[in-house]
Amino acid sequence: MAKKKTLTYSSALEELQGIMDRVENNEVDIDDLSDLVKRANELTKFCEERLKKVESELDKSMKAEG
Repeated sequence: MAKKKTLTYSSALEELQGIMDRVENNEVDIDDLSDLVKRANELTKFCEERLKKVESELDKSMKAEG
């Protein structure tokens, strides 16, 4: 059984960029477009949530130091 790759902000951003590149270069079959858009939405949501979490952690850290 293959190990499942843990999603990180960097890997999500890289995958999202790859999807965007394929769409912009008309490399996506119309039958796959819907699935790619769904995946892009998932990746975008993951990145937004990760950024919010880091921002919250930084805010807490800064308040603790202040």
